Amino acid sequence: MTSIKPATAMTARAAIAERTEALFRSSGALRDGHFRLKSGRHSDAYLEKFAVLSDPAATSELCGFWAGQYRGPADEPTVDLVAGPTTGGVILAFETGRQLGTRAIFAEEVTAADGSTRREFRRGFQIEPGGRVLLVDDILTTGGSLLAMLPAVEAAGGEIVECVVLVDRSGGLQTLTSPATGRVYPLRALWALDLPTYEPGAATCPRCSADEPLYAPGSSGAVS
Repeated sequence: MTSIKPATAMTARAAIAERTEALFRSSGALRDGHFRLKSGRHSDAYLEKFAVLSDPAATSELCGFWAGQYRGPADEPTVDLVAGPTTGGVILAFETGRQLGTRAIFAEEVTAADGSTRREFRRGFQIEPGGRVLLVDDILTTGGSLLAMLPAVEAAGGEIVECVVLVDRSGGLQTLTSPATGRVYPLRALWALDLPTYEPGAATCPRCSADEPLYAPGSSGAVS
């Protein structure tokens, strides 16, 4: 027999996903058109995260979904700290921490002498040993930003409770594995979005076939 609680949770998740989509659309963050992505592939839709992050009311509401999920029965936070990667993650971490009443920190990308990169917390940003950490980020495609955060939190002695993102366009990642320790952490999104991409050319891309102007996200005009 299916219990009421799982059914209620599923209904709540669906409502949150619907509202997240509505906020992205109303802020202009979900854009339709003919786009050339950084990978070189083409897409007929694009997520401009900073369009929604520049809307304080929308950002506050989205972070409120996370904050509501990490409060105990006495309204106390069930995490000690919220952390995010730069730049969108900074905004999300601090707003989520504000609503929970916890500290919030972020990690920056640092380039070593050998050319490798890693994430490090700014001086003064500390995690108490065993501190419960919620990792937040904006758009999940490959998970690279969060994966780079995991070793930094682990090295500082933090216990990662969960990794959460606004939108999952990865195709369904449900966990992230630390490249440093091999530990596996749960991953959850407010909204999962499947945006197909295409190889350039009329034979593979419907928008190319229709001879529609091509845009690079962030540019002011057509690129071809």
